[in-house]
Amino acid sequence: MNIVIDFTPILNFFSLPADVILAKALFYFGWIPVAMAFLWGAFELWIFYRQSQWAAKNAKYTLLAIDIPRGNEQSPRAVENLFAYLGGAHGTINLIEKYWEGKFQMGFSFEIISTGGYTQFLIRTPIVQRDLVESAIYAQYPDAEITEVDDYATAFQDVRFPNDKYDIVGAEFIQTMPKAYPIKTYEEFEHMMGEPETHFKDPMAALMDLCSSMRPGENFWLQLLVIPTGFDWIDDLDKEVSKILGEKAKFNKNILHYGADAALGIISAASSAVMAPVEPAKKIEKKDDALKMMNLKPKQKKRVEGIEKKSGKIAFEFKIRFVYIAEKEIFNKAKSFGGIVGYMKQFAALDSNNLKPDMDKTATSTAYLFRLGHLNARKNRILRNYINRDTVAGRKRGLFNVEELATIWHFPNEGTVKAPMIQKAPGRKAEPPMTLPQAEEIVGEEKAEPLFLGDLEESAAVGNKPAARRAEPPTTEKITEDDKGTPPENLPFV
Repeated sequence: MNIVIDFTPILNFFSLPADVILAKALFYFGWIPVAMAFLWGAFELWIFYRQSQWAAKNAKYTLLAIDIPRGNEQSPRAVENLFAYLGGAHGTINLIEKYWEGKFQMGFSFEIISTGGYTQFLIRTPIVQRDLVESAIYAQYPDAEITEVDDYATAFQDVRFPNDKYDIVGAEFIQTMPKAYPIKTYEEFEHMMGEPETHFKDPMAALMDLCSSMRPGENFWLQLLVIPTGFDWIDDLDKEVSKILGEKAKFNKNILHYGADAALGIISAASSAVMAPVEPAKKIEKKDDALKMMNLKPKQKKRVEGIEKKSGKIAFEFKIRFVYIAEKEIFNKAKSFGGIVGYMKQFAALDSNNLKPDMDKTATSTAYLFRLGHLNARKNRILRNYINRDTVAGRKRGLFNVEELATIWHFPNEGTVKAPMIQKAPGRKAEPPMTLPQAEEIVGEEKAEPLFLGDLEESAAVGNKPAARRAEPPTTEKITEDDKGTPPENLPFV
């Protein structure tokens, strides 16, 4: 039995004029991309609606001011441990919770602000994770003070541009290379020359100097948004390593691939039954010339080592956003924008990764038609996204491990950073030693003992011999329940 396949209809179709072919193709198949776009848009609107409903009920946040003790000499490793502890906030979200209930992973906002030169470190956290944040801070800085404060940014929530009083500059910072490549971290700012207290050259010194230079009426805000994530990102880093080494990428099949393989197998079996068997071509063995570590160029070797090191620590999705808003009379774009870009350039590893301002989409600058309207729209957008701590708006989130996060945001090391305008906690409070001798209290005395010189003179005048003054234990400052939650006196926005 011979099987004959007639291709005449297909040949006749393609023999038609081009405009007729195009019209028929659009008539029969043109609705498919339109329908897919409509379904995708409807699905995204549904997700946005459900997430908004869930956030209104569950996503409640609080803002904490963190004051570390004076004389802090801890390296950013303490903050790295803090970030690693906050990895416990990650939770698994199933399909029903994600697509029906609208549940999403809540994140944190680590902020550094300067208002008129006064600098404050802040953490915005979900209320349900506040205990986790406080435990992480006290574990590394036992004498730190944590105070709940009002949101400083809401004072500008009604500001719109163009504005007669204020001007603004801002942008998001993005990675210049794929997320697998690390930036320069704080360990590379350490050296073994000079006195021990100078072995670490804290990159935070540049930012603290910029914050201290702000004058009354100037507001400089830096925001590091972090979202806990799982461990799926490790596969992406491994693929990047395989790409550098020249290894063949592993292809992960899904149900569609297995279905296609089964269909091709049935077709192949049917064709073999009706046609003469064909001698299968001999597979030509090709030698895999994958590069080995010993054969890599120095830049490639450093990249592989950096990626492997990055994948060895807990990571978070992140977004960096900064805003400088000031009165027009003292507005200084060059100081603020140049200062924050210079701070970020300290972490540039040109053979690996670095951070740059996103001038294409989020920065408050334009270079084409309708510049004024486009510029004002960007200004309003960057301010609104900052106030809302929006983790979705703007550019796609990047990936940093805890070491990279601690490099960008950490408390300055006072051994190398002199920033007198930073809000700090007072010296450590301590109870009097238990071995301090105390005189027994005299009971039944009718006459008070003279304690001051005037009392002594008065006693001598009446012929009384003053009794020796009893030694009292030194008193220490005790925080009452009413004092808890009171913001520090020189908090810039209090």
